Amino acid sequence: MRNHLIVAAVMAAVVTPVAAQAQGYTTGVSRGAIVVDDDAGIAVEQRPAFREYVVRERVPDYVIQDRVVVGTVLPETGVTYYDVPQTYGATPYRYTVVNGETVLVEPRTRRIVQVVE
Repeated sequence: MRNHLIVAAVMAAVVTPVAAQAQGYTTGVSRGAIVVDDDAGIAVEQRPAFREYVVRERVPDYVIQDRVVVGTVLPETGVTYYDVPQTYGATPYRYTVVNGETVLVEPRTRRIVQVVE
């Protein structure tokens, strides 16, 4: 009986931190779509100003046949990506305009991670 209690205590000590850590993640893949932590993208309150900034900059619109949704991978050539100014938050992503939609893109994979609405 005493051995069972010791084993249970050891298992609880090992499993609890792992379970707590797993619950802290907000980014990852969910049902085939990428979920992005809003802290890494453009914050909700910054989105209208950021869209106005993109219009003022006259960023060219790249047209694709697919719908513009999170998870879409853009082509290697033909699309120009731009740095997000610090005034709209520090982000590892770059932006461009696709089918009239401003999007944030992960530069290494060219995957859309946020459609800025």
